[in-house]
Order: sequence, then C-alpha cells, then structure tokens
Amino acid sequence: MWVFLAKRIGIGLITIWALSLFSFILIQLPKGDYVTSEMIALQMEGENVTDEELENLRIYFGLDKPTHMQYLSWIGNMMRGNLGYSFAQRTPVNDILGQRLLLTVLYAVTTVVFIWVVAIPIGILSAVRQYSFADYSFTTLGFIGVAVPDFLLALLFLWLGFVFFGVSMGGLFSPEFVDAPWNLARIWDLTKHLFIPIIVLGTSGTASLIRIVRANLLDELHKPYVVAARARGLREWRLIIKYPVRLALNPAVSLTAYIFPFLISGSVIVSVVLSLPTIGPTLLQSLLEQDLQLAGAIIFLVGVMTVVGTLISDILLGLLDPRIRQA
Repeated sequence: MWVFLAKRIGIGLITIWALSLFSFILIQLPKGDYVTSEMIALQMEGENVTDEELENLRIYFGLDKPTHMQYLSWIGNMMRGNLGYSFAQRTPVNDILGQRLLLTVLYAVTTVVFIWVVAIPIGILSAVRQYSFADYSFTTLGFIGVAVPDFLLALLFLWLGFVFFGVSMGGLFSPEFVDAPWNLARIWDLTKHLFIPIIVLGTSGTASLIRIVRANLLDELHKPYVVAARARGLREWRLIIKYPVRLALNPAVSLTAYIFPFLISGSVIVSVVLSLPTIGPTLLQSLLEQDLQLAGAIIFLVGVMTVVGTLISDILLGLLDPRIRQA
C-alpha cells in the first residue's frame, strides 16, 4: 500500500507542475493583457491614455518582463503561499479568494457527501429490486435529474421561494451575516442556506451515480462467485454488501475525482443565479478582464483540487479493491 501511495503522490506532484505551466500558458493565449483591457475601458469613458502611461502600467504590474520570467515569478510566489496580486481589483489574490475558497470547498465537499449518501443506497436498491416499482421510479427520477439543467433548477427554487414563501433562497448567508465575523450563529445560518445549493448542484451528480451503481452492481450480481456464495447459504444482504457492492463502488469512487472540481469551477451559472459567494463567478470576471494572476491562481487551484480528488479516489479504490494496489 505504501509503494502504491508513494507512486500516486509522485505522479500527482508532476501533474501539479504541469498544471501550473498549462494554467499560465492558457491565460497568456488571448491577445493583449490587463493593461490593454484597462486602456479600452478608459477610452470608452472618454479618457486619453498615452503610450508612456501604458508602459508605466506594464512595468508596475511586471508585464514588461519576458513570459518565462513572469512564469517563474508567478510559480515562485505560489510555492510560498502568495497567490499574487489582482490587477483589476488592486488587491492581493489571497484576500479575494480567502473566504470564497473556504466556502467553495465546504460547498463542494457537502455536495459530494450528499451525492454519495443519496445515490449509493438508491443504486443498490434499484439493482437488487430490478424491474420493481421502486426501480422504475428511481430510474425515471434519474433521467429527469440528468436532463434538467442545474441553472433551470436553481431558477425554479428561487421562483418557488418567492411565490409560496415570500423569501429569497439565494446566497449562503442572511443579510445580517454576510460581513459578520465567524461564530456559531453565522455557521448555523450558513448551514440553513447550504440546503438549496446542495440539492441544485447535487441532483445531476446523484442521478448519474445512481445509474452507475445500479449498472455495475447488476453485472456483479450475476457472476459465479455470487452464485457460489449464495449456494453456501450466506445471507442475501450480507453477501451483497460484502462482495458485489465493494466492486460495484469502484466506478462510483473514481467519479468523485471529477465531480469535485466540477462543483468548484463548473457551477459558474448556478453560482451567479443563486448569488453564491464562490470562486466560480470570480473566475469568470477575471477571465473577462484578463486579470492574469487572479485567473491563473483560480485555474491552478482548481487543477490542484482535481489532483487531490484523484489521489483521494485512488486511495479509496486501493482500500476497496486490493487488486488496484498492484497496479
């Protein structure tokens, strides 16, 4: 297990370095830079900007240096925990992403837990009771969950809250707790507001995972080792949980590595609709403004979280299936 773990960590570190390079190159691809965007904005406001002023801005932000020097400076700051400086907001990236990143990770982790807690039991029940009323019902709900876009579901919840309860279901805090310091009252308020975003973003993931667990468990239930164990008199549910379920969960665990970063970066529209203070809308705005260090930091952090999610899924897979530890 230790050799398996060391190999996965080594591959993860190499992948993180490659992600840092890719993130930096991706931000550099569009023509121009932040100064170009700033110049266009000032000209639209009727202000005249001289070439000397533009050059001074590039020197001030370090954009006059060669690309490789900018990358080395950027990744060096990253390794020291300094995520850089937001050109557009004139604020350190650490200050911008501090609470947003915390709320985003908390939001994503709770959604993944929700998906697992709901999808795995339902997937097992659908497979064991194949073609029953429960199986057909969950299958229908699963198809609906996959088909309905997340943002449409978010709009539906907002409409229901406003029409029937007269309240807004957006945001993660009540107005009085938005800028309040962390305490038990604020944590409880956050807990109450997490319910709607978790359901909105967890619906499609739950529906997909139900189908995956059901399909894989059905494959395992008809294999010879299950028939042999059943012939030896092993109790049905003990047999199912001990052997087929463990193997059927392998794809479900692997899927978690991809659900986690999607919840962080792929929920931009949902975050905008529900007014969630997460990093998704911040990433969108930074890309539009060509705010290099802010956008690069977010893309890099999302990539790191993908690697961490993959590492966690590899460890869980190694614990579930000893054969994987030999790979």
